[in-house]
Amino acid sequence: MATLLHLDSSLWPESASASRSVTAAFRKAWEDQHPDGTVIYRDLNADPVPHLDTLTASAGFTDPADRSPEQAAAFAARLKLIEELENADAVLIGAPMYNFTIPSTLKAWLDQVVLMGRTAGVEESPVKGTPAYIVASRGGSYAPGTPREGYEYVQNFLKAILADMLGMEVDFIVPELTMAHSNPAMAELIPLAEASKAKAHEDAVTKGKAAALSAAA
Repeated sequence: MATLLHLDSSLWPESASASRSVTAAFRKAWEDQHPDGTVIYRDLNADPVPHLDTLTASAGFTDPADRSPEQAAAFAARLKLIEELENADAVLIGAPMYNFTIPSTLKAWLDQVVLMGRTAGVEESPVKGTPAYIVASRGGSYAPGTPREGYEYVQNFLKAILADMLGMEVDFIVPELTMAHSNPAMAELIPLAEASKAKAHEDAVTKGKAAALSAAA
């Protein structure tokens, strides 16, 4: 049975969130192809995972037989997150830009699932080749050639972690200029914002269907 791991990290509900509305469109397209499929959903804003701490990190470098009860409990929670990632046929992540980078809740999840010797740092990681679709929404534009190109720390960071470290196949959907409707200084950019929104939703449906068909193959 096909499995989609879906993560959202926006502070806002779907009605006010560009990333959530696009991930919802992707998920619906995927579920339409897999009505009996499994979706593992984590709302990292409503139910954040713990930040990686000394206890949990040290457990990863300690032989299971030598772990303290506290280490064992902490690592069990981490292992659940890792296994969700490993068992997914595709991963969908809503990653809005906050202060030029990803939400801290998403960073916490990444720190939990990047485990050297298991998901990273090995030739044949269980997640190698798994498609990861990232909805990287942002209020302005940080595209190549724009004045703020150098402030783009979402796509570059996630590519380094998911593609370079974990070996996943990363694909971005980028709704941009999402603040155009609420920022008077950006009013002239509203048509571009609407075009970007429409393209993001179109891409989400197309890629959601493609991900579902790939999982079924």
